[in-house]
Amino acid sequence: MPRTHRILAGAAVCALAVAGAAFAAGSDEDLRINQIQVIGTHNSYHAGLTPGVAKMLQATNPKAFDGLDYQHAGLTTQFNHGIRQIELDIYVDAKGGRFAHPFGATLNAGGAAAFDPEHVFAKPGYKVMHVQDIDYISNCQPFVGCLKEVRAWSKAHPNHLPLFILVETKTQGPIKDVPGMVDYERFTPEALDALDAEIRSVFPDNERITPDQVRGKYATLPEAVAAKGAGGGWPTLKAARGKVVFLLDQENITPNYVAGHPALKGRVLFTNAKAGAPDAAFVEHNDANPAEIDALVKQGYIVRTRSDADTKEGRSGDTTTRDKALASGAQMVSTDYPWYEPARWTGYTVSLPGKASARCNPVTAPKGCSDSGLKDAAVAQ
Repeated sequence: MPRTHRILAGAAVCALAVAGAAFAAGSDEDLRINQIQVIGTHNSYHAGLTPGVAKMLQATNPKAFDGLDYQHAGLTTQFNHGIRQIELDIYVDAKGGRFAHPFGATLNAGGAAAFDPEHVFAKPGYKVMHVQDIDYISNCQPFVGCLKEVRAWSKAHPNHLPLFILVETKTQGPIKDVPGMVDYERFTPEALDALDAEIRSVFPDNERITPDQVRGKYATLPEAVAAKGAGGGWPTLKAARGKVVFLLDQENITPNYVAGHPALKGRVLFTNAKAGAPDAAFVEHNDANPAEIDALVKQGYIVRTRSDADTKEGRSGDTTTRDKALASGAQMVSTDYPWYEPARWTGYTVSLPGKASARCNPVTAPKGCSDSGLKDAAVAQ
């Protein structure tokens, strides 16, 4: 090859390298938040069963015990390891005191008197737990307290990738085998207004990604997310850094949440909706079916799926569901066993390559997307 041609060829290679580097450096401008994939934790607040309850369940309902035999470190620790989606289960407690005397506390050393020494459960406001009276120990409490911990971490790491906060509305009624088990308080429109108010009391508007922002000029959320950001749609990573996204679990609550708020106008949380509904931007698809998930994300939806459930994969070590979930286009893959909390029976864990906070979405990311361009807060390995 003549020298002139070699120089031109070399220049072309350099230009391509620079272009690739520019994309990696400019990922924040080029990628939207539905074009990445992150690892989340299932029931992120779950601190495990108390000894008394564990002993009772092992004797009376070993299957239930097996399904509840997992726990997570605090939310700050989870974020420090790169978790970018958490799940908080909430119960309405408008007047306070509804859950202040759990049956399970009577089974532990010290009895009921040792439960809740700061009397958090006596005060009004949403409480975070899995099952009242039985599985009620959380690594943060109450709901507003959990949110304050999230915000403190967020403010300490202002350039972090968006945090997805899944809020599950719990409707567990009394169980006949649990003496004195209290009923749940209903998620009325007023209670859901209070939920929005609690979130707003911690996170101001400029720190949240909201349905109004995503809907933009469009009449419905499906129109907006399909339009890829033309006057609406999911924000870019640049616009989303340092912010949180609230997602509402349980479709049975949706009618009360959308009443008077068409297409979630004025609301804080994105509902877990059926594709095509006016409020649909987020869809749960927990069975990790790649074909169905991929079809949804190609329409612009953000999807959460699960890689394991009820400790089954943790006990067996079976990675089939995990591998399908990670290969799908689900933006959030939720697990009970992130890489720093392996299943004690088999060592089963879930992580992204390099234990990163995020990677380019395997289905929705554009060509040329570089995982190395998704820089985030320092992650402990």
